Amino acid sequence: MDLLKNVRRLVVKVGTSSITDESSRLDVGKMAKLVSEVMRIKKQGRSPILVSSGAIGAGVGRLNLLKRPDSIPQLQAAAAIGQGILMQTYEYFFNNYGQPIAQLLLTRDDFSNRLRYNNLTRTLKTLIEWNVIPVINENDTVATEEIKVGDNDTLAAYVAMGIDAELLIILTDVDGLYTQNPNESTEGKLVSVVEEITPEVEGWASRAGKGFGGMYTKVQAAKMLAEKGIPTIIVNVKEPDILTRVFESRVGTLFLPR
Repeated sequence: MDLLKNVRRLVVKVGTSSITDESSRLDVGKMAKLVSEVMRIKKQGRSPILVSSGAIGAGVGRLNLLKRPDSIPQLQAAAAIGQGILMQTYEYFFNNYGQPIAQLLLTRDDFSNRLRYNNLTRTLKTLIEWNVIPVINENDTVATEEIKVGDNDTLAAYVAMGIDAELLIILTDVDGLYTQNPNESTEGKLVSVVEEITPEVEGWASRAGKGFGGMYTKVQAAKMLAEKGIPTIIVNVKEPDILTRVFESRVGTLFLPR
Protein backbone atom coordinates (compact mmCIF):
# COMPACT_ATOMS: atom_id res chain seq x y z
CA MET A 1 0.00 0.00 0.00
CA ASP A 2 1.26 3.47 -0.90
CA LEU A 3 0.77 4.81 2.64
CA LEU A 4 3.04 2.12 4.10
CA LYS A 5 5.44 1.46 1.25
CA ASN A 6 8.12 3.92 2.37
CA VAL A 7 7.87 3.29 6.12
CA ARG A 8 11.29 3.00 7.72
CA ARG A 9 10.93 3.27 11.51
CA LEU A 10 8.23 1.01 12.95
CA VAL A 11 7.12 -0.85 16.07
CA VAL A 12 6.08 -4.51 15.90
CA LYS A 13 4.00 -5.70 18.85
CA VAL A 14 3.61 -9.43 19.47
CA GLY A 15 1.29 -10.81 22.15
CA THR A 16 1.67 -13.82 24.40
CA SER A 17 -0.57 -16.11 22.33
CA SER A 18 1.50 -15.37 19.22
CA ILE A 19 4.69 -16.90 20.68
CA THR A 20 3.35 -19.49 23.14
CA ASP A 21 1.59 -22.82 22.74
CA GLU A 22 -1.74 -23.99 24.13
CA SER A 23 -0.08 -24.67 27.49
CA SER A 24 1.13 -21.04 27.75
CA ARG A 25 4.75 -22.13 27.21
CA LEU A 26 7.13 -20.50 24.74
CA ASP A 27 6.78 -21.97 21.25
CA VAL A 28 10.23 -21.86 19.64
CA GLY A 29 8.76 -22.56 16.21
CA LYS A 30 6.57 -19.45 16.43
CA MET A 31 9.50 -17.40 17.71
CA ALA A 32 11.78 -18.58 14.90
CA LYS A 33 9.14 -17.56 12.34
CA LEU A 34 8.70 -14.16 13.97
CA VAL A 35 12.43 -13.44 14.03
CA SER A 36 12.77 -14.55 10.41
CA GLU A 37 10.04 -12.13 9.34
CA VAL A 38 11.44 -9.25 11.41
CA MET A 39 14.83 -9.76 9.75
CA ARG A 40 13.21 -9.88 6.32
CA ILE A 41 11.72 -6.40 6.70
CA LYS A 42 14.94 -5.14 8.27
CA LYS A 43 16.84 -6.20 5.16
CA GLN A 44 14.44 -4.01 3.21
CA GLY A 45 16.00 -1.02 4.97
CA ARG A 46 13.41 -0.68 7.75
CA SER A 47 14.19 -0.18 11.45
CA PRO A 48 11.90 -2.39 13.56
CA ILE A 49 11.45 -2.20 17.32
CA LEU A 50 9.91 -5.29 18.91
CA VAL A 51 7.46 -5.04 21.81
CA SER A 52 7.08 -8.60 23.05
CA SER A 53 5.05 -10.34 25.73
CA GLY A 54 5.89 -13.89 26.80
CA ALA A 55 7.93 -13.62 30.01
CA ILE A 56 5.24 -15.23 32.16
CA GLY A 57 4.77 -18.01 29.60
CA ALA A 58 8.49 -18.70 29.63
CA GLY A 59 8.45 -18.87 33.42
CA VAL A 60 5.49 -21.24 33.40
CA GLY A 61 7.39 -23.54 31.06
CA ARG A 62 10.59 -23.42 33.07
CA LEU A 63 8.77 -24.38 36.27
CA ASN A 64 6.63 -27.00 34.51
CA LEU A 65 3.50 -25.48 36.00
CA LEU A 66 0.24 -27.11 34.98
CA LYS A 67 -1.39 -23.75 34.26
CA ARG A 68 -0.73 -20.03 34.26
CA PRO A 69 -0.76 -18.63 37.83
CA ASP A 70 -3.63 -16.42 38.98
CA SER A 71 -2.21 -14.32 41.83
CA ILE A 72 -0.13 -11.18 41.23
CA PRO A 73 2.91 -12.36 43.27
CA GLN A 74 2.96 -15.66 41.36
CA LEU A 75 2.61 -13.92 37.99
CA GLN A 76 5.42 -11.52 38.88
CA ALA A 77 7.63 -14.38 40.07
CA ALA A 78 6.95 -16.29 36.84
CA ALA A 79 7.86 -13.16 34.86
CA ALA A 80 11.12 -12.82 36.82
CA ILE A 81 12.03 -16.40 35.90
CA GLY A 82 10.83 -16.17 32.33
CA GLN A 83 12.14 -12.79 31.14
CA GLY A 84 15.71 -14.03 30.89
CA ILE A 85 14.58 -17.15 29.06
CA LEU A 86 12.50 -15.03 26.66
CA MET A 87 15.49 -12.84 25.84
CA GLN A 88 17.84 -15.82 25.62
CA THR A 89 15.51 -17.37 23.04
CA TYR A 90 15.32 -14.15 21.04
CA GLU A 91 19.11 -13.78 21.27
CA TYR A 92 19.57 -17.31 19.91
CA PHE A 93 17.37 -16.77 16.85
CA PHE A 94 18.51 -13.23 16.07
CA ASN A 95 22.14 -14.30 16.45
CA ASN A 96 21.59 -16.74 13.58
CA TYR A 97 21.36 -13.62 11.41
CA GLY A 98 24.22 -11.81 13.16
CA GLN A 99 21.69 -9.31 14.51
CA PRO A 100 22.37 -7.67 17.90
CA ILE A 101 19.38 -6.99 20.15
CA ALA A 102 18.83 -5.02 23.36
CA GLN A 103 16.41 -5.53 26.24
CA LEU A 104 14.33 -2.71 27.74
CA LEU A 105 11.91 -3.32 30.62
CA LEU A 106 9.57 -0.40 31.24
CA THR A 107 6.84 0.84 33.58
CA ARG A 108 4.42 3.76 33.32
CA ASP A 109 6.88 5.97 35.20
CA ASP A 110 9.19 5.78 32.18
CA PHE A 111 6.51 7.57 30.16
CA SER A 112 4.95 9.89 32.77
CA ASN A 113 8.25 11.30 34.05
CA ARG A 114 9.62 13.77 31.49
CA LEU A 115 13.30 13.18 32.31
CA ARG A 116 12.97 9.40 32.16
CA TYR A 117 10.93 9.62 28.97
CA ASN A 118 13.56 11.77 27.27
CA ASN A 119 16.30 9.37 28.38
CA LEU A 120 14.28 6.44 27.04
CA THR A 121 13.70 7.98 23.62
CA ARG A 122 17.36 8.96 23.30
CA THR A 123 18.42 5.43 24.18
CA LEU A 124 16.03 3.91 21.63
CA LYS A 125 17.18 6.24 18.88
CA THR A 126 20.83 5.46 19.68
CA LEU A 127 20.15 1.71 19.49
CA ILE A 128 18.51 2.19 16.09
CA GLU A 129 21.51 4.21 14.89
CA TRP A 130 23.74 1.35 16.03
CA ASN A 131 21.70 -1.11 13.96
CA VAL A 132 20.41 -2.84 17.12
CA ILE A 133 16.84 -4.16 17.43
CA PRO A 134 15.34 -3.17 20.80
CA VAL A 135 13.13 -5.84 22.41
CA ILE A 136 10.76 -4.18 24.88
CA ASN A 137 8.44 -5.59 27.53
CA GLU A 138 6.69 -4.20 30.57
CA ASN A 139 8.65 -4.81 33.76
CA ASP A 140 6.06 -7.26 35.09
CA THR A 141 8.25 -8.29 38.02
CA VAL A 142 7.97 -4.90 39.74
CA ALA A 143 4.96 -3.26 38.07
CA THR A 144 2.13 -2.62 40.50
CA GLU A 145 -1.25 -1.14 39.61
CA GLU A 146 0.13 2.36 40.23
CA ILE A 147 3.06 2.04 37.80
CA LYS A 148 1.69 -0.51 35.34
CA VAL A 149 1.25 0.60 31.74
CA GLY A 150 -1.66 -1.83 31.56
CA ASP A 151 -0.99 -3.96 28.49
CA ASN A 152 1.58 -4.23 25.74
CA ASP A 153 -0.74 -2.71 23.11
CA THR A 154 -0.65 0.55 25.07
CA LEU A 155 3.07 0.13 25.73
CA ALA A 156 3.70 -0.29 21.99
CA ALA A 157 1.73 2.90 21.27
CA TYR A 158 3.78 4.87 23.81
CA VAL A 159 7.00 3.54 22.29
CA ALA A 160 5.83 4.40 18.77
CA MET A 161 5.15 7.99 19.83
CA GLY A 162 8.45 8.24 21.69
CA ILE A 163 10.59 7.31 18.69
CA ASP A 164 8.46 9.09 16.08
CA ALA A 165 7.56 5.77 14.43
CA GLU A 166 5.85 5.78 11.07
CA LEU A 167 3.80 2.65 11.77
CA LEU A 168 2.68 0.26 14.51
CA ILE A 169 2.09 -3.35 13.48
CA ILE A 170 0.09 -5.40 16.00
CA LEU A 171 0.45 -9.14 15.49
CA THR A 172 -2.43 -11.19 16.85
CA ASP A 173 -4.23 -14.49 16.24
CA VAL A 174 -7.12 -13.09 14.17
CA ASP A 175 -7.14 -11.42 10.75
CA GLY A 176 -8.01 -7.98 12.11
CA LEU A 177 -11.00 -6.08 13.49
CA TYR A 178 -14.40 -7.63 12.80
CA THR A 179 -17.81 -6.04 13.17
CA GLN A 180 -18.65 -8.97 15.46
CA ASN A 181 -16.50 -11.42 17.36
CA PRO A 182 -15.49 -14.05 14.74
CA ASN A 183 -15.24 -16.68 17.48
CA GLU A 184 -18.90 -16.19 18.37
CA SER A 185 -20.62 -15.18 15.13
CA THR A 186 -20.27 -15.94 11.42
CA GLU A 187 -22.00 -12.66 10.54
CA GLY A 188 -19.08 -10.45 11.49
CA LYS A 189 -17.18 -8.83 8.61
CA LEU A 190 -13.49 -8.01 8.54
CA VAL A 191 -12.91 -4.26 8.42
CA SER A 192 -10.01 -3.58 6.05
CA VAL A 193 -9.65 0.18 6.64
CA VAL A 194 -10.76 2.37 9.54
CA GLU A 195 -10.67 6.05 8.58
CA GLU A 196 -11.82 7.27 12.00
CA ILE A 197 -12.25 5.44 15.31
CA THR A 198 -15.86 6.27 16.10
CA PRO A 199 -18.02 4.95 18.97
CA GLU A 200 -19.31 2.35 16.49
CA VAL A 201 -15.77 1.09 15.84
CA GLU A 202 -15.08 0.99 19.57
CA GLY A 203 -18.29 -0.98 19.97
CA TRP A 204 -17.03 -3.62 17.54
CA ALA A 205 -13.82 -3.86 19.55
CA SER A 206 -15.69 -4.10 22.87
CA ARG A 207 -17.69 -7.04 21.62
CA ALA A 208 -14.47 -8.69 20.48
CA GLY A 209 -13.05 -8.61 24.00
CA LYS A 210 -11.94 -6.00 26.54
CA GLY A 211 -9.40 -8.06 28.45
CA PHE A 212 -5.63 -7.75 28.26
CA GLY A 213 -4.61 -8.54 24.71
CA GLY A 214 -8.19 -8.22 23.50
CA MET A 215 -9.23 -6.21 20.48
CA TYR A 216 -10.40 -3.31 22.64
CA THR A 217 -6.90 -2.43 23.84
CA LYS A 218 -5.59 -2.68 20.28
CA VAL A 219 -8.18 -0.24 18.96
CA GLN A 220 -7.47 2.16 21.85
CA ALA A 221 -3.76 2.03 20.99
CA ALA A 222 -4.60 2.74 17.33
CA LYS A 223 -6.80 5.65 18.40
CA MET A 224 -3.99 7.13 20.48
CA LEU A 225 -1.58 6.93 17.54
CA ALA A 226 -4.07 8.16 14.93
CA GLU A 227 -4.31 11.44 16.84
CA LYS A 228 -0.51 11.73 16.58
CA GLY A 229 -0.49 11.05 12.84
CA ILE A 230 0.77 7.45 13.07
CA PRO A 231 -1.07 4.58 11.32
CA THR A 232 -1.66 1.20 12.97
CA ILE A 233 -2.31 -2.14 11.33
CA ILE A 234 -3.61 -5.31 13.00
CA VAL A 235 -2.70 -8.55 11.20
CA ASN A 236 -2.72 -12.30 11.78
CA VAL A 237 0.67 -13.59 12.92
CA LYS A 238 -0.18 -17.07 11.60
CA GLU A 239 -0.20 -15.89 7.99
CA PRO A 240 3.01 -16.60 6.04
CA ASP A 241 5.34 -13.65 5.40
CA ILE A 242 2.79 -11.38 7.07
CA LEU A 243 5.23 -8.59 7.96
CA THR A 244 6.47 -8.35 4.38
CA ARG A 245 2.92 -8.46 3.04
CA VAL A 246 1.93 -5.48 5.19
CA PHE A 247 3.98 -3.31 2.83
CA GLU A 248 2.96 -5.06 -0.39
CA SER A 249 -0.77 -5.74 -0.26
CA ARG A 250 -3.92 -4.99 1.70
CA VAL A 251 -4.05 -7.30 4.72
CA GLY A 252 -5.58 -7.07 8.19
CA THR A 253 -7.16 -3.85 9.45
CA LEU A 254 -5.43 -0.54 8.78
CA PHE A 255 -6.25 2.43 11.03
CA LEU A 256 -5.50 5.63 9.16
CA PRO A 257 -3.83 8.59 10.89
CA ARG A 258 -5.83 11.75 11.33
